[in-house]
Amino acid sequence: TDVNECTSENPCTQTCVNTYGSFLCRCEPGYELEADGVNCSDMDECSFSEFLCQHECVNGPGSYYCICPSGYNLLDDSRSCQDINECETRNFTCTPQQTCFNIPGEYKCLDPVRCEDPYIQINENRCMCPAENAGCRDQPFTILYRVMDMVSGRSVPSDIFQMQATTRYPGAYYIFQIKSGNEGREFYMR
Repeated sequence: TDVNECTSENPCTQTCVNTYGSFLCRCEPGYELEADGVNCSDMDECSFSEFLCQHECVNGPGSYYCICPSGYNLLDDSRSCQDINECETRNFTCTPQQTCFNIPGEYKCLDPVRCEDPYIQINENRCMCPAENAGCRDQPFTILYRVMDMVSGRSVPSDIFQMQATTRYPGAYYIFQIKSGNEGREFYMR
């Protein structure tokens, strides 16, 4: 008569399966059977693939879980991270005069446009140099400020925006240049 080792002494640390004249040990999901055939040890799922989680994989007993960096939420698939738009959720510390601008993982408070002399402000993002002012002779007639959201993952090179000269002012000439923010030479004009 076969002795059921699983009920009499249960030598396994997790699941015991009786066989004729012997027994087998099995492990629960997330564990693997050690070389002794009896003990089970935690399986480090995070070491199997770097693609289990979009950001960071954390191994736990018998399983793993994903975490996202600050400023991101973990999506329902429990793997992917999505940027929190603090400007939409009203979770920011900008003053009423500043504009909240969402960037990946955080936000920035943009100060209102301030026109430098001899320019005068004609609306929230445009400065004008009056023609009657002698200091405006060699200056651009208007300066327009625009804040643009540039989505990641777009193919490069790629056109970001277009500016066009006008024939509205006869004898005027136009100079287009990147004034600042291109220290790494990521942008160019054509």
